[in-house]
Order: sequence, then structure tokens, then C-alpha cells
Amino acid sequence: MPITNFKNPPIVLHLGDSKTSSRTNQSTPHPGMETRSNSQSSIYDHNHQPRTTKTPRRIQTPEAGSIPIFPEEIIVEILSRLPVRCLLKFRCVSKSWRSLISSNHFIKAHLAVSRKDTDFARHRIISTLLRPCYSLKQCSLNSLLSGPVTDAVDFDYPMRNPNNSVRVVGCCNGIVCIAINGKHFFLWNPSTRKHKKLPDADERMRRGLFITKSGFGFDECNDDYKVLGIFSGFCVAGRYETRVKVYSLRANSWKRIDVFKDGLPFDDTGKFVSGKLHWGRRIGLNSRWEIVSFDLGSEACGTVEQPRYVEGGFSRSLGVLGGCLCVLCDFPKTSVDVWILREYGKRDSWDKLVTVPYDLGDPWKGPYSTPLCRGAKGEILLVYGSKFIVYDPKDNAFLRPKITNFDTFLEADVYVESLVSLVPDAAPKIQNQKKHW
Repeated sequence: MPITNFKNPPIVLHLGDSKTSSRTNQSTPHPGMETRSNSQSSIYDHNHQPRTTKTPRRIQTPEAGSIPIFPEEIIVEILSRLPVRCLLKFRCVSKSWRSLISSNHFIKAHLAVSRKDTDFARHRIISTLLRPCYSLKQCSLNSLLSGPVTDAVDFDYPMRNPNNSVRVVGCCNGIVCIAINGKHFFLWNPSTRKHKKLPDADERMRRGLFITKSGFGFDECNDDYKVLGIFSGFCVAGRYETRVKVYSLRANSWKRIDVFKDGLPFDDTGKFVSGKLHWGRRIGLNSRWEIVSFDLGSEACGTVEQPRYVEGGFSRSLGVLGGCLCVLCDFPKTSVDVWILREYGKRDSWDKLVTVPYDLGDPWKGPYSTPLCRGAKGEILLVYGSKFIVYDPKDNAFLRPKITNFDTFLEADVYVESLVSLVPDAAPKIQNQKKHW
């Protein structure tokens, strides 16, 4: 007798219509129970002559009446290669498929495949537009890198209103954190269209409270998404005050922390890399620039050693490129050097990736933004003024993709499509516990 694995029951695929299959099974005698007359009537007609008409072809299975079975591993391998919009529809196929697609194991497997997509078919650019009014739009990263024209699509995000300002705090694992009017935070999955409004950071402060610096990322040690906010405003006593707070999705609450004693970050939003948020800041009498980090797991601050720059006379800014921390060194109206930290925590792993010259034929002479993406052929996507530009270092050429349904924008970020849920798992460490069946 075959042994059935009750821990991971296989997913059953029914070939053909279920109603047809049931009728076929009812009309087919049990093996070994056929009579002679039935056997003859299935071969000869009433005149005992051989039949010339063809009988319908039936799918042969290993055993009569059995149903083909595919292992769950094969189903996961196939479904994990599909986009989110298809998987949301496939949840209606059966209870077993719905359970599989909604499971944490499959969500993580699908996210891992999406991240490794070198064509960026599952990556999207999200931009904050200022004109004609505040809004969020998205477009395909793949078409932005390869095609001359791409179309921007409006987002139906929480609290969408032309009079409400909106900023992207950060993107992580397909989850986008946005701030409305500098005080209302939302965690939002644009792919599944699910969102969660975060509780107010501090009800004791007056309406003058607003966010000045922020960051969003994933605490892998505690399987938790966290938001860090630096808030400034007038407290109950009437004096101006700055407070640093961190929000935990698992606890669904904010708590005040005592960090950044040597000086607050300079950048508006932190860059999430290797479980930490990073900002640039200036400290001391000589305004020395340094990279400060905040560990989402230990909730402690630190610093990151910078590259060994050969020359000076440039301004610096932080970014993320291919999951690695990067520094953009801007030489005004000449070029920018892009440094990338290939192995986090090791100063010797800083490498100057590329030098991007300024496009002398463009009237805009302002600085580049930090890079958003590096293509499979080495091309670099940057924001130049209020438009996107792609630089190909091999040909030393620029591509200026055209975006329809698009206007002046404030910022841009990259997110990957995912099925990640905003409801935390009740038992994040269950994989390390012994299961009893």
C-alpha cells in the first residue's frame, strides 16, 4: 500500500471537465465485473458485424479511474514564474491553489524569482508628481530601459486627493510606505491593492507635528516591517521639539527611541540595505559628511566607512543600486562617479562602478540623482532634472525615454511586484519549531 504524506499533500490537477469525468466514471464498470454481453456490445453491432465508427479517445492513466497527480514542488516552480495579476485570478481555481498561493512559503519563493528577473519585467518605477496636482504614477522599468516610449499609469493610492501632498518613504519586498501631508503613514502593496493605515505617531502633540526625515525597511531577525520617523512640532508645553520614533507592523504601534545623538540625518529618506537604513549627514564644526546607519533589528545607530576618494571638490549623496549601497560623487557640470559597496561591512569592497558625464547638449545643468537601476548590459538609469535618462557606458551614449501621461515629478523609486501581505504571521519562528501531526 502506498504511503501518503499528510504533511505536504500533493496538489491534484483534474484533466478535463469534472462533470464529464463523473459521468464517465459512473458509466464505466468496475474492472473485473464486465459481462460477456457488455463486452460484445462494445465491439460488435446488432448484426454481429465489426463497428467502423471510432470511439472517443480517452486519456490513459496509470490505473483505471485514477487522477493524475503533480508534486507541489512542480506547481510552485511553475506558478512562481507568473505575474501577480495572474496569481490573484488563479486563487479561484480551487481551495488547494488558494491555500498554496496565499502561503508564506510560496510568497517568499515568488518574491525570490521576481528579484532575480534580469529583464526587470516585474519591476516598476513609482514617481511622485507635482503637476498638475499631487499624485503617484507608475511605469514599467523594462520599457523605460529598452524602449523609446513608455506609458505612465495613475495609482489609486490611499487618501488620494489633489490637495493632499504625498511622499514615498521607501519600498521593500513589494511594499511601499507613503506619507500623506507629512503625518499620515500607510503601508501599501500596489500589486494586491491592499493597504494599512498606521496609527498616529503621537497624539499628545498638536497639529503642528510633521515628519522631517523617515525610512522604511524589513527587520529579518524579527520578521517585521518597520518605519522610522523623525518628527518635529510643538509639544503640549508649547515648545518646539524633535522626536525620533519607530513603528513596528507586528506590534502595530510606535515607540520613542533615543538615537542620533551626534546629529540628525541630512537626507529626507533613508536607504535600506542589509537590514539597515542609511542617511548622509554633516557633523562637527567643519560639517564633515558621513554615512550614518540605523539597524532595524537592534534599533541602534552606527556609521559606514566611505570609499577612498582620490580627489575632492565634489558633493555626495546616497543611493541603492542592485541591492547594494552606493555613493554618488558629483563634480558640478563635469561628471559624477558612482561608487558601490559590493559586500556590506567591508570597506575594501567599495568599487567605482562608472563615471557618468554631464550631457553638454542638455540645457539642464543641475545634478544627477542617485542611480535607480543598472541594466543587464551595464546601462545606468538616473533622474536628471525632472526626467529620466539612461547612460550606456560602453557606447558613451544617452537615451532619453519618453513617458506619456507624465509631467513634472519630485522623486522616483523602484519596487518589485509581490504578494507580500500586510498581516504579520502570528508565529514567525514556526519553521524552527518541531511540528506535531
